[in-house]
Amino acid sequence: MSKTIQMPALSPTMEEGTLAKWLVKEGDAVSSGDLLAEIETDKATMEFEAVDEGIVAKILVAEGAEGVKVGTVIAIIAEEGEDVSQAAAGNAAPKAAAPAESPAPKADPVPAKAPAPAAKADPAPAQGTDGRVKASPLARRLAEAKGLDLAAVTGSGPNGRIVKADLDGAAPAAKAAAPAPASAPAAAPVAAPAAAQDFGIPHEVIKLSGMRKTIARRLTESKQQVPHIYLTVDVRLDKLLKLRGELNAGLASRAVKLSVNDLLIKALGVALVQVPECNVQFAGDQMLKFQRADISVAVSIPGGLITPIVTEADSKGVAAISTAMKDLASRAKDGKLKPEEYQGGTASLSNMGMFGIKQFEAVINPPQGMIMAIGAGEKRPYVIDDSLQIATVMSATGSFDHRAIDGADGARLMQVFRELVENPIGMLA
Repeated sequence: MSKTIQMPALSPTMEEGTLAKWLVKEGDAVSSGDLLAEIETDKATMEFEAVDEGIVAKILVAEGAEGVKVGTVIAIIAEEGEDVSQAAAGNAAPKAAAPAESPAPKADPVPAKAPAPAAKADPAPAQGTDGRVKASPLARRLAEAKGLDLAAVTGSGPNGRIVKADLDGAAPAAKAAAPAPASAPAAAPVAAPAAAQDFGIPHEVIKLSGMRKTIARRLTESKQQVPHIYLTVDVRLDKLLKLRGELNAGLASRAVKLSVNDLLIKALGVALVQVPECNVQFAGDQMLKFQRADISVAVSIPGGLITPIVTEADSKGVAAISTAMKDLASRAKDGKLKPEEYQGGTASLSNMGMFGIKQFEAVINPPQGMIMAIGAGEKRPYVIDDSLQIATVMSATGSFDHRAIDGADGARLMQVFRELVENPIGMLA
């Protein structure tokens, strides 16, 4: 019996994607684990693997198609020995109507395809008739590495098979999704953007990428739903710059060169652990208080912004942070990050000092509770030991979710952050 291949959910927040490239063609034989296509999500381009073996009988969504909803049937796989042409002919018409599952003007086909949503309920039982959990080879390997019980994971693949994306939802951070109804109140109708008006001015129309649409939606939701409170401190950098020079001299033989940003990531991680009231996430009628600091670092990439995560920044050495950050930033710009490398994090850091920006207020990255905005370090007149001197000073502004973090706690975090940066030896102990 032929099997359908659906547009996968390659991240917990993915609702639609672009079928960037097919890696197979009709008539090709595929096995479980073979790469089928490249899917462009809102953050990266990812490879999609087969979970069943058979022959590609029909490709229903053309290469380059944009806005393909998750769950839309994109291809048909015929089983070994099955008539490929018959499988394609027998399934092509119904599957092409799959996108009509979402509200659309084509009302007539919907009742006929009503069973399609029911098919999405099948993923719950991930066990076959023989009691064996159905999962792709990649999902099995990752589950074993993460220590996850596949029997407790809901499969979203064909016939309820567990695929890689399902494991992301099984991670501890995903548990926050349960209370997500906290966001529901804000689901109050968001005003539609005003219609574009060119006023007769010469212009070009630029179609928004999936990434830009996601950035626009998430930042709008953040400013509308999260009450921000902003706290700013001026921080002397002289001792940190001196320590950085000494550390780089000692790390030269290992080809490691620390940036100021690497040390600030470390400082924020340590500060969050020392002030755990700020290392939190608001979740409706409860709050998550994290026991380690995973710092999402804003990285500008072509067409948008992405926030790769430096895990365990509070306990990780600065050389390890530097190495990890360089690798993450490089792969982020190439669109090669895995979902778990940019989804999650307990707080964020955004540094625009390299552009000469003196001070700014960053928008919180939901569902996180805070983000640190770093301005440029510059020579300023500064009172030191009751005398006016010249010091290298930067302004740092913390944006806090006031539903979860009180102003006094946010102020303590800013104070600890400043002390760690001004006396950096303490954060390396």
